[in-house]
Amino acid sequence: MSRPRIVIVGAGFAGYRTARTLSRLTRHQADITVLNPTDYFLYLPLLPQVAAGILEPRRVSVSLSGTLPHVRLVLGEADGIDLDGHTVHYTGPEGEEGTLPFDRLVLAAGSVNKLLPIPGVAEHAHGFRGLPEALYLRDHVTRQVELAAAADDRAECAARCTFVVVGAGYTGTEVAAHGAMYTDAQVRRHPMRTGVRPRWMLLDVAPRVMPEMDERLSRTAERVLRQRGVDVRMGISVKEATHDGVLLTDGTSVDTRTLVWCVGVRPDPLVESLGLPMERGRLLVDPHLQVPGRPELFACGDVAAVPDLNQPGQYTPMTAQHAWRHGKVCAQNVAASLGIGKRRAYRHRDLGFVVDLGGAKAAANPLGLPMSGPAAGAVTRGYHLAAMPGNRVRVAADWLLDAVLPRQAVQLGLVRSWSVPLESSSPEVARVPGGPERPTKDTGPTGKPPDGNETKNQPSGQAAKNQPGGEPAKNQPGGEPAKNQPGGEPAKGQPGGEPAKEQPGGEPVKNPPHGERAARGRSGSPRASGKPRRAVEAAGPRPARGGSGKASRGTAAGSARKRPTAPSGPSRSAGPPIDPGPEPPANQPPPGPDIAPGPVKRTDGRAAEGDS
Repeated sequence: MSRPRIVIVGAGFAGYRTARTLSRLTRHQADITVLNPTDYFLYLPLLPQVAAGILEPRRVSVSLSGTLPHVRLVLGEADGIDLDGHTVHYTGPEGEEGTLPFDRLVLAAGSVNKLLPIPGVAEHAHGFRGLPEALYLRDHVTRQVELAAAADDRAECAARCTFVVVGAGYTGTEVAAHGAMYTDAQVRRHPMRTGVRPRWMLLDVAPRVMPEMDERLSRTAERVLRQRGVDVRMGISVKEATHDGVLLTDGTSVDTRTLVWCVGVRPDPLVESLGLPMERGRLLVDPHLQVPGRPELFACGDVAAVPDLNQPGQYTPMTAQHAWRHGKVCAQNVAASLGIGKRRAYRHRDLGFVVDLGGAKAAANPLGLPMSGPAAGAVTRGYHLAAMPGNRVRVAADWLLDAVLPRQAVQLGLVRSWSVPLESSSPEVARVPGGPERPTKDTGPTGKPPDGNETKNQPSGQAAKNQPGGEPAKNQPGGEPAKNQPGGEPAKGQPGGEPAKEQPGGEPVKNPPHGERAARGRSGSPRASGKPRRAVEAAGPRPARGGSGKASRGTAAGSARKRPTAPSGPSRSAGPPIDPGPEPPANQPPPGPDIAPGPVKRTDGRAAEGDS
């Protein structure tokens, strides 16, 4: 008799804990497979310290294959689930497709950035949900301070030294607290010519900082922020965002080059395609984390609406603490469904919360006991070390080095602005050029095309026309210029100013206004509404899904496996799209305040130099 097959979609707090507990309970009596876009578990609570240069990125990423014995890891992302056929369809990091059969399926896909229909936010803000976003923010903040230090204009210096964080929850509060310390340390070593000091702003429509915490802890966090010079404004949010600043709901205009979006998260849209009962975007489950009417289907973490037995009529909130505990109970119930052990209902006991405010400052209430100052800082770091499933010694060593040595404020240039768009449904993976193509339609934050008009989806390798800024248009492998331009005329709207490929005259393209950003034209529900789902799909988005019981992978044009043909027009040939291959992207945008320099394509026949 063959062993039962268990597939776990996602390796966040819930998925990782489920896999680890199941590996121990089943003891080779089941085949366990984890499907995840990355090969690591990310410990999100310490991500602000990565952005502030305290911890190295690998410290908060725990190897899945190294810490999950007897568990098979499949790199990829689920884009279709056939519950009746007991299969999960996925797409790998290089565009390859496959299916995973299952006898038991655990959905633990997590959450994505929560978008609001605010003009300009999707184009000019960046989230904070994954390592690429943290690395980009560290480089971006470092670059802005360095550019401000070299600027002679006081207004430009002030704009570059102003950093706006929207969302005063756990993440936003920690980002503002650590960011203020990071920029202050930079300015102490390299003072501004104009005498301007860095300014951090924390905005939220809530009446107080971290409203989900005890009021005393909220006051402690706000007091620490104000002591560090953070401009805390409650009851205020962003009304409109532009490249040069933001307009607040109270009518105030703030000049800035940095907008960090920490408003909140929403459940991963993967579960919407199943056609099962939902509760505010989350899949309804019973207290045993099992979907009613589907004995083979379990859900836990942020995608599951788990009844709170301690507060009848309510559901457990979307927090890492609950997701971690969901994973353990879910694993026990999956094993019980296979005849191993007994089922148990999920019931939690609140152990308190901790918020790291940088340095020796923190706010914590372990077991309901409010604490602040160095004592809270010690409790907070002790809790994180105990909760991390690995890398404890390395994390402690980085903390020790940070206490005795100055931080290294340098730009690594590994992640660019266009690699971490806010609307990405996979913030843990940066967009890369040359990804697989997917025929679909771009939509805005509310499921409608931006600016009320449908944005035409540019095929891989074709540049969007009339892009206003110095960044490459989306759905392109690295900003490659348009091919097969007729008549020797230059391609319009190219961001780099290089001649278009296959031009007989080699005439340079027209250069758009420098410093403005190209409109992304994509947002909203990245899966259910047809938005590109994951960052690995830079060359084209994935098709929309829908249906009941079986998630459709097809499109109106045909099978999802079939690549789209190039649209007719003067800027494309009539043949099939050209696969860019492993070569570095051509015609990188010029260096600017939002992106690091990239490779330059030479026109004199010699090999290109530089590395992205």
